[in-house]
Amino acid sequence: MIWKNIQGEFVRFLLAGALNTLLTYLLYLSLLEFFAYLLAYSITYCIGIALSYFLNVYFVFKRRISLASFIKFPVVYIIQYCLGAGILWLLVDMAGMAPAIAMIGVIVVTIPVTFLASRFVLAK
Repeated sequence: MIWKNIQGEFVRFLLAGALNTLLTYLLYLSLLEFFAYLLAYSITYCIGIALSYFLNVYFVFKRRISLASFIKFPVVYIIQYCLGAGILWLLVDMAGMAPAIAMIGVIVVTIPVTFLASRFVLAK
C-alpha cells in the first residue's frame, strides 16, 4: 500500500516536474539572450520554485497549502540549487559543454534528490 502510494506520487511528481521543467527551461533559454548563464539559471530557478510548490501541493501530494510547508519548501530548492549550480559549473566551465545542453544534465541528476526532499517536506 505504501509502495503504491509512493509510486503514484512519483509519477505525478515526474509529470508536474516535466511541466515545470519545460516552462523553466524555455525561460532559461530566453534569458541566456540577456544574461550570463548562472544569472539566467538563478532567475529561472526562483520562478520555478513558486510554480513547483503549487504543483507539488495540489497535484503530487494532494495537500493543502500551509504556512509551515510554504516556509520549508524553499529549503528543498536551496539544496537543489546548490547541487544544480555546481553541476552546471562543472559541465560548462570544466567540461566545456554548452550551457543549454549542460542544463539537461543538471535536470537529470537533481530529480531524485528533489522528489525525496519534497516528499519529506510536503507529505507529512
